[in-house]
Amino acid sequence: MNNTRSLKRNLGIGLTLGVSILWLLSAIASGLVVQKEMKEAFDKALKRSTQHILPLITADIQKRALGVNNSHIPILQNNDKYLRYRVLDRHGHILLRSKDADPQLFNRSPLLGFSDTATHRVYTTTALNHRVFIEVAESLAYRDEDLKEAIVALLFPLLILAPISFLGILLIIRLSLRKVTDFQHAIEKRGAGDLSPVGTYRLPAEFSPIAIAVNRLLERLRRTLDAERSFTANSAHELRTPLATALAKVQRVKAVIDDVQLKQQISDVEASLHSLSKQSEKLLELAKAEGGGALSEQPHDLIPILAMIAGDFSRQTPDRLHLILPNRAVSSHLDPDAFAILVRNLIENALKHGQADQPIEVSLSHDGTLRVVNDGHLVPPQDMARLRNRFVRSNTTAAGSGLGLAIVDAIATGAGISLHLRSPATGRKRGFEAELNVKPSTNSMT
Repeated sequence: MNNTRSLKRNLGIGLTLGVSILWLLSAIASGLVVQKEMKEAFDKALKRSTQHILPLITADIQKRALGVNNSHIPILQNNDKYLRYRVLDRHGHILLRSKDADPQLFNRSPLLGFSDTATHRVYTTTALNHRVFIEVAESLAYRDEDLKEAIVALLFPLLILAPISFLGILLIIRLSLRKVTDFQHAIEKRGAGDLSPVGTYRLPAEFSPIAIAVNRLLERLRRTLDAERSFTANSAHELRTPLATALAKVQRVKAVIDDVQLKQQISDVEASLHSLSKQSEKLLELAKAEGGGALSEQPHDLIPILAMIAGDFSRQTPDRLHLILPNRAVSSHLDPDAFAILVRNLIENALKHGQADQPIEVSLSHDGTLRVVNDGHLVPPQDMARLRNRFVRSNTTAAGSGLGLAIVDAIATGAGISLHLRSPATGRKRGFEAELNVKPSTNSMT
């Protein structure tokens, strides 16, 4: 499970949510203000409508005697579906009313000014010296509908602006952090052997200390590794001449001595010197492998190199090596010397630790997959994880320094190649297999 989170994504979502919440709070505050202002505007309009109706009604009432029989209540047509009105005398008798003026819409008794019923807003005024009362009712549903439309008009832009704001914020963040992204990619594209400083040009001030610290760490690591490689290479190189001299002298002494017991002791010394000389060569190979230079600028066909090395081992161990090559060239940017060291160590490892009476299979496919397979006992999983380390060997009695697979892993790492070690070998119940693709990835070559 990946627990890493993108800074750009978090900033984009956070800022968009923040802007959206602020917009929503502003819309709510504006809605409350709009509600108050709309209520005042509706009340003014209701009062104004009453004032417009009042002269017509009073004129009509004045034309009639107020004491006439009110058994017949004039009903007036009303074209405004939101307004209902009626006229009462001081005793509460209805003198006039609009066609749809249901008494349930009004208060039981006239209340001067504004008042509310369950469904309507009522404005009441008086005329003719308080002898008549005029009540005009407006539907609250009509007001709520207009209020909802106003609030929707405030919130609707949020639905459009939120994704636009998110994209805009992401764009601004991406432009602001593009140098940080370049810094990230510069580190990601580096091979394991590239410890040169990373460019920090125009990095944001918040990230400059990180870049400086990374470059300081790379510089310290480079110096440490250079010192280690230099010591390894110089030590191995300086040992070669004394070892060769000592070996030659031992061989001369061995040739002139007739004592069997002493000759056997000298042979043991000779074997030890041979082993020490071999280990010195391995240390030189390891220093070369860890020193970089695993890739070349121009591609090379690796088949002739593999065939030559396999031929050398076939002359030393006839009928032991089984070589499988493709029918066309396998071009690779892997350095020829590095490839030769890699193949030689894999074959040596297979010959030393494989079952002596079983063949070693070395194959290179046209897609660049190199496999070296030997028969033998299974390697325990706990040992498999450690075989790439220096001077680490599995439970074996075979001679060796424990540097072969460490050298192969160093070359593979420097070239950006994945080394796969398996036991049992693919398709078998036992044995050991080393597999890698000798065509380095594009990222490792940049």
